[in-house]
Amino acid sequence: MTDTSALPSPAALSIWALNIAPSPTLAVDAKAKSLIAAGEDVCGFAAGEPDFDTPEHIKEAAAKALSEGKTKYAPTPGIPPLREAIAAKYNDFYKIPTEASQVVVSPGGKFSCYLTILATCSPGDEVIIPAPYWVSYPEMVKLAGAVPVPVLATDETGFKLTPAMLEAAITPRTRLLILNSPSNPTGAVYTRAEIEALTAVALRHNLYLMSDEIYEHLLYDGVEHVSPASLSVEARARTIIVSGFAKTYAMTGWRLGTIVAPAPIAKAIAELQSQMTSNATTFAQWGALAAYTQPEKTQAALAVMLEKFDQRRKFLHFELNRIPGIKCLLSQGAFYLFPNVASFGLDDRVFCERLLDEAKVAAVHGSAFGAPGFIRISYATSEMILAKGVGRLAQFCAGLR
Repeated sequence: MTDTSALPSPAALSIWALNIAPSPTLAVDAKAKSLIAAGEDVCGFAAGEPDFDTPEHIKEAAAKALSEGKTKYAPTPGIPPLREAIAAKYNDFYKIPTEASQVVVSPGGKFSCYLTILATCSPGDEVIIPAPYWVSYPEMVKLAGAVPVPVLATDETGFKLTPAMLEAAITPRTRLLILNSPSNPTGAVYTRAEIEALTAVALRHNLYLMSDEIYEHLLYDGVEHVSPASLSVEARARTIIVSGFAKTYAMTGWRLGTIVAPAPIAKAIAELQSQMTSNATTFAQWGALAAYTQPEKTQAALAVMLEKFDQRRKFLHFELNRIPGIKCLLSQGAFYLFPNVASFGLDDRVFCERLLDEAKVAAVHGSAFGAPGFIRISYATSEMILAKGVGRLAQFCAGLR
């Protein structure tokens, strides 16, 4: 028998360990994969991960870096050529004046968000998080000792925060507003006018804005991506842009995020990173550089992904709205749909548990994103799995009704 007397009791753990919630998206995806490994035929709609491979020229650049011995420590904020290329992207593509010194390359977009919150928020500060939100935002805020303040925007407002909703949530303790456009989990994209209106409120109250733009290139129907930092000098001075390579270039496992911030904040973020991870993986950064130095190949690979995602988006949206009891808005970005399943009268957690157990379809409950009554479906999977999975979902819903 194992002696457990020397093991720490839960009370011996830190408040950070006790208060953190595990990622529900990763948990659902892990359960689906374990069922698949056991021989079950599961349609996985849970993972926020492109089903495409990383473009060959990026992989080849990383392999070349390995063969050339680029395996040592790199500068904490990132290798200079990559930081310069990222700065040039924001200067040229978005017309946001950016110096390489304002760029930090981190071990993943998730870590970019956490570093930004750590650099701008102190214990007791409040952070406004529009819901539906990415599951990790509130947990990161809590890990910084700050207080998450979710503000729910339903499908009635297109899942978008309005200036009046933002104004009502601001208190003297509010420090940061998180904006995510295109959105995970809804695929909603804020228009220029909407970004301008929200930014005006934030600036009037002297807030920082963390603009999570990780899905910036995954856009449909001719919509444009607008960063708050592009609006004015004043907005640029209060905006921290977080992004990365995972979604656009199918590089989720490479763990490379980016941060573009006003110089003092970028410096603080780099200093935090120096004590936490030293630097992002060196040879991976040389691989990512190829996304900028070989733009024709990069754009060709992205165009293939976008065409497939767009076809899947339209197919899934049509099929979901054919199911009695389901209402679903058409996303304009990312690779998610966020259907409303409240009419079935089931708690959305129970809905997703039963959907996986009974119909072998993996989706994530909306409560994980701060939006009860919805589920998130990722269409970053094959057309065959989408067709089979939405058919099973229809049968499952018919049984509930």
